[in-house]
Amino acid sequence: LTTQGDLLYEDASGLQRLGAGTAGKFLTTQGTGANPSYTNPTLSFIVSLTAEDGDATVADDLAQIRMPFAFELSELPRAFCNTAPTDANLQFDITEAGSTIFSTKLEIDATEKTSTTATTPCVLSDTTLANDAIISFNCDQIGSTLAGAGIKIIIKGYEIV
Repeated sequence: LTTQGDLLYEDASGLQRLGAGTAGKFLTTQGTGANPSYTNPTLSFIVSLTAEDGDATVADDLAQIRMPFAFELSELPRAFCNTAPTDANLQFDITEAGSTIFSTKLEIDATEKTSTTATTPCVLSDTTLANDAIISFNCDQIGSTLAGAGIKIIIKGYEIV
């Protein structure tokens, strides 16, 4: 051990030193046969844009949250719905203080219920959300025959310490 906070663990070749982690990280293990490491704790925000059976509407600020801390997105946001849109994709935007976080917006394809299977995946242009920033959730396009209903968006990441 060379520094305050160092830990010892044993792997196949014997005792090993794991340096002290940085503030805000968690010590994690993957069970037998895997070495411990420090990781960021994942947090999720699930934001509803409609009632469970409420139809999607094209509008800005369908929901807003104020970030309780600085936040780094660790995954692409995802959207899902209870009733799939038909004849057109659902398209969403997330803005931080009025500016989009996407270079390619979040979509749910027509007849689908999740953005994870979208033909064109979203692309982030901003992965860091500032402490106390207002985050707005907007719907830019709805299905033309069935709008889509029961819309939710999930953002995942970790607190920046």
